Amino acid sequence: MEYSEERIKSMIRDVKDYPKQGILFKDITPVLKDSAAFSSVIEELARRLSGTDFDYVIGIEARGFIIGSALAYRLGKGFIPIRKKGKLPYKTIGIEYALEYGSAAIEMHSDAIAKGSTVVIVDDLLATGGTASAAAELVRRSGGIVKVIAFLIELEFLNGRDKIKDTEILSLIKY
Repeated sequence: MEYSEERIKSMIRDVKDYPKQGILFKDITPVLKDSAAFSSVIEELARRLSGTDFDYVIGIEARGFIIGSALAYRLGKGFIPIRKKGKLPYKTIGIEYALEYGSAAIEMHSDAIAKGSTVVIVDDLLATGGTASAAAELVRRSGGIVKVIAFLIELEFLNGRDKIKDTEILSLIKY
């Protein structure tokens, strides 16, 4: 299946009041379940990143792991996970940040990125930009360079791009 924004958008399920009252959650599991749709998303991301020179794909827990690892495999790059606090087994660096519905903390291994390494960060959705901004800050603290932050979905009305300064943003679907 060739990538079709309309087809992928039609597969994304809205879940009201998740994870809390007033939030409309964009559920991508129907896209992931459909092998042709999932493959077309990975191929489209790979196509759009084809002119970008970078060393690693970073995936943000949890759906960023799914998209990011498939993308890393497709592009022949290594994959680095950024996880919720306390989930990685080795020495970590971390950061706390605000979400649209609370706060959170993420970490990555302290030796994951060598100084000067270049990365593409991947997650499923850009909302207020807190998680992506925090992930980019972790990369910078490690001496790495963020080339692009890529998302399957962007909720434009939440202005998440405003928190991610001086970084190219790639979004396949915008609401």
